[in-house]
Amino acid sequence: MKLKSLTIALALAATSASTFAADKEGFYIGAFGDYYDNSWENVRDYAPGGLDVDDSTGWGLELGYRFSDYWSARLEYADMDFDWTAELNDGTSMSGSESGKRYGIDGLYHFGGGPFYGIFGLKNLDAVDEDLMFANVGAGYQHYFTDNFAFNAETSLYQGLDRGYTDVGAKLGLSYIFGDQSSSAAPVEPAPVVSGPTDSDNDGVMDADDQCANTPMTDAVDSKGCTLYEEKEATITLLVTFPHDVAEVPNKYFSDIADVAAFMKENEGTSVVLEGHASAVGDADYNMKLSEKRAKDVAEELVKDGISSDRISTVGYGEERLKNKAYTLEAHAENRRVEAQISTVERVKVMRK
Repeated sequence: MKLKSLTIALALAATSASTFAADKEGFYIGAFGDYYDNSWENVRDYAPGGLDVDDSTGWGLELGYRFSDYWSARLEYADMDFDWTAELNDGTSMSGSESGKRYGIDGLYHFGGGPFYGIFGLKNLDAVDEDLMFANVGAGYQHYFTDNFAFNAETSLYQGLDRGYTDVGAKLGLSYIFGDQSSSAAPVEPAPVVSGPTDSDNDGVMDADDQCANTPMTDAVDSKGCTLYEEKEATITLLVTFPHDVAEVPNKYFSDIADVAAFMKENEGTSVVLEGHASAVGDADYNMKLSEKRAKDVAEELVKDGISSDRISTVGYGEERLKNKAYTLEAHAENRRVEAQISTVERVKVMRK
């Protein structure tokens, strides 16, 4: 019954108390109340039943060292008081108590550096004319209510090495660890931040003077932090040549005409003049009409590519503007043509160097 009460006290202490962070190291001392539950039968030769020894209550001292957050070791001394009963030869019984002593050493492992720990050790128990060795294992709980003072509660199982006794013990105590055991260092105050001029978009112009926030990193900027622009002339040319006495555009020039259409779509303010030409072979009036038809056929291809007809003009020059005035097959082929040139001025960004 006493052991049950002590076990309940240990459980309540483990579940209700809060703990300091471990971070402990150094020597410590402790004092404890001790309860030892045993059932030793026929210890002495008292006929017919011998001497039976029951539980003990007592007190003890311990001296230990905390090596790290996880490991510690201790020496223990306990002053014990055992109850006993004896059957006498005349059939009567008698009872009493007898003092005893327990000496030993324990190793402790603190789980995760926290309040719970495991116990393993060796004990020598001297009582009622018995000098016995025990191995013990157990568990405990430790609560630091200041940086140096702690409450301890633990229970252990004792297994006899000389005799087959199996006993149970429990302890409640206080301990003091020496040295500075502050649970946490004083917080370091951050150095004051001295704010100066800032340039949030890294364009070289401070925010106070920047009238164009978040300028792209690739853009050169002016003194106000705004993107710099410059005007550049963009030009595209077209040259379509034709076989003798043919006005239809050869298929191989469709892609060139499509490029002109794309340029005009990008530059909506542009228009184009298609100039048709013929070679010096044949009648001049016929060649004039042929050159006009060639210009108009190219215009139809531009319309097919999405260019409005009101942006296209055509003119035929016949053989009036020969590109090559020689009278050879090569010159005639060079002169059968439609030409165009479109220019525009674009406003483009200046890139940062």
